[in-house]
Amino acid sequence: MKKTILSIILAVATTLTATAQIKVEVSETVELMSILARMAGYQEYSMDLAGQYTKDTETWFAPYRQHAAVALASDIRAKYGIGYERVMNMAVHLNVEKGKLTLLGNRAELNNGLNNGWQNVDVDDFVEKLNQFYKDTRFHKFFEQHRTFYDEGVKNFETEVMPKFHQDWYARFYGNDAPGQFHVIVNFTYGRHNNGVNRQLPDRPFEVFAIMGYQLNPTTGQPQWFPDILIHEFNHSFVNPLLDNAANVALIEKIGQRLYMWSQPEMNNQAYNDWRIVINESIVRAAVFVYMMDNGLAGKQTLNDMFNEIWRNGFRWTPELVTSLRYYANHRDQYKTMNDFYPEIAKCLEKYIIDEAGRMQNALK
Repeated sequence: MKKTILSIILAVATTLTATAQIKVEVSETVELMSILARMAGYQEYSMDLAGQYTKDTETWFAPYRQHAAVALASDIRAKYGIGYERVMNMAVHLNVEKGKLTLLGNRAELNNGLNNGWQNVDVDDFVEKLNQFYKDTRFHKFFEQHRTFYDEGVKNFETEVMPKFHQDWYARFYGNDAPGQFHVIVNFTYGRHNNGVNRQLPDRPFEVFAIMGYQLNPTTGQPQWFPDILIHEFNHSFVNPLLDNAANVALIEKIGQRLYMWSQPEMNNQAYNDWRIVINESIVRAAVFVYMMDNGLAGKQTLNDMFNEIWRNGFRWTPELVTSLRYYANHRDQYKTMNDFYPEIAKCLEKYIIDEAGRMQNALK
């Protein structure tokens, strides 16, 4: 009996320790890459939702819009589609020490981690020009002058969101070993955008990052946070790698292409311009519903509001996918991991396509 109680105590302590390891942070490299993207005209980094901070950013950095680093950032966006999470992917692979930026990891790791366009960029040249931008703009001074503002934002996020976040759910639901470390980074230049990115450094545990945008409530003037978005972004770190499996791609590529074709205007408005993104975003959105229900975080009205928003954004197959993922959650003796269940996800979405096409044919009879 004593041994059983001790085991329970140790298990609870381990869970609490794992949760406590999640630290909400501000990152100098995240702000640097975001402000560089803003100066280069990236629309997603120019939302102007941070009040005085936005004004300070413009005042400080606008004179450097012709800088060589800004010109390069503009060029690689036009040529290789660098933007959104790809900017943040670079940010988490950068380190600042003694006033100098360096890339984290060896070349092999960088080639694997900095993909989606970055593999076409001369990253050494990019970092060299970025270092010059960092020095010429006196970026560190700007960053330190806003330390109090950053700290207040981080504190608000910790109070408003983190009590509703349950790290252990992810490994339990997906059937994978949990990543070595979860990071939450508040991005004060990103407006209402958010991203999930990851990093695998040599001799380090796998790390997942939720990059959370910052915006002020126009009515209250206070920071506005939505817990379901944090839940959403961490899901990406488990869902996106499923399409690294060629067997899963073979199962779902044509299905994803059809779903993208059916909802292309809505998807393009959200910068979802590829069938892979549509599939991953679909599964992540359905997983968020399961998370919310599993953890008692939303009543029926909130869930209905979430469904309505998802419907407006083009993900009209979400109800079917939520039902499918709930079946998975209740049959874990049959499906040990989400990867094992992936063929059923493909069947679910294929059935949705067949049913919708059948409804149209019936209407045309």
